[in-house]
This record gives sequence, structure tokens and C-alpha cells, in this order.
Amino acid sequence: MAPTNAAVKIPLEVPVVEKRVRNRAATEQVILDAAKRLLAEQGFQNFGINAVARGAGCDKQLIYRYYGGLDGLVEAIGTDLGSWVTDRIPDDTGGMFLLTYGDLMERLSMLFLDALRADPLMRRIVAWEVSENSEQVRRLSEARSKALAGWIERMRGSLMPPKGVDSQAVNAMIFAAIQHIVLAAAVSDQCAGLALKNAKDWEKAATALKRVVRGVYG
Repeated sequence: MAPTNAAVKIPLEVPVVEKRVRNRAATEQVILDAAKRLLAEQGFQNFGINAVARGAGCDKQLIYRYYGGLDGLVEAIGTDLGSWVTDRIPDDTGGMFLLTYGDLMERLSMLFLDALRADPLMRRIVAWEVSENSEQVRRLSEARSKALAGWIERMRGSLMPPKGVDSQAVNAMIFAAIQHIVLAAAVSDQCAGLALKNAKDWEKAATALKRVVRGVYG
């Protein structure tokens, strides 16, 4: 007969708390992705708790529990825009030697142009900036602007714009031009008579943009 005090092996299981944490994180991401998708496709007009819950396939109470409601969800999207800049506009030179401030702004201009073309939600946000004056839009706009400013500050190092050039004003004009071109192309495949239908057209636009940047910064 086997000893009565023999050790009994108990299968190891993932702690319940760990499972809950993992499931919560996954659910939060599903909700955030659904909210971003809804914004990109329909805008703020149809943006609400019920619509996001349907898109995420979850109970709307989870949105209140995890994000505190619609305002908290918008705040989370704004935070995510900082990650958008980090992911789409990396802290590297792409093989380009940044010897001058002009090099820096040329690099950022090309990255921003490509990133904006590839992201429908960001295009929506840019369009709202010039057409809506709401607290939600302001939050998203400020998050993006702050992230771009942070990129410039991190990458600039000791590089300085030419003496007498108001870089803040000039950079605002450069970003505005990029945004307008991308938005116009999304609507009509052209901007002010410049065709923007294919890769060759966009290469032409990028070359012109580089010349504008170099014309100011050298």
C-alpha cells in the first residue's frame, strides 16, 4: 500500500489575477482600436459609447469601467497619438546625416508627409482642426502638436536655424502645406492643379517640398 503522506502534484495554473490583468489590457486595446476606427470612418458626429461598444463587440459598461466614459476614451486616443508620432516618425536619420537644421526639417517633412498619407484617422483629425472648434478636437490636435514638437527637440541637439529665421512660424507653414496637400489629394487627387494620383506625382511633390525647406533653411 502506498504511503498516505505521499506528495501530491498539483498542476500549475496562471494566477487568476494575472489572467484578469491580461484580459483587461486586451479589452482596453480592442475598445481603443474600435474608437479610432469609428472616428476615422464616421467622425465625431456618430461617435458615442453605444457605437464604440458595437464596434468593439463588448458591453458599454466596460468603456465606463476602463475609460471613465467618452471623455476618457478621447483622452486615451490623444495619448495614443503621441505613440503615432513615435511609431511613424522614428528617432533616426534614415541614413541621412543631420549636419544642419535644414537637414533636420527636410527629414521631418518627408516623414510627416508619408505618415499623414498612410493614416486616415490622422487626416480626419487634421481636417477637424480647421472645421470644428470643440474640446475633443482641441485635445487630439494638442496631443499631435506636442508629440511633433517633442520629436524636433529630441532630434535637434545643437542644431540651430539660420540667424533671423523664425523657425516656429516657418515650420507651422511647412506643416500646414503638407496637411493641405494630403487632404486635397484624398478628396480630388490633386492640389492647386498639381496631380497627386500616383507615386511619380508624389515624388514630384516631395521634391518641391524639399526645395521649399532648403530655400528657407539652406
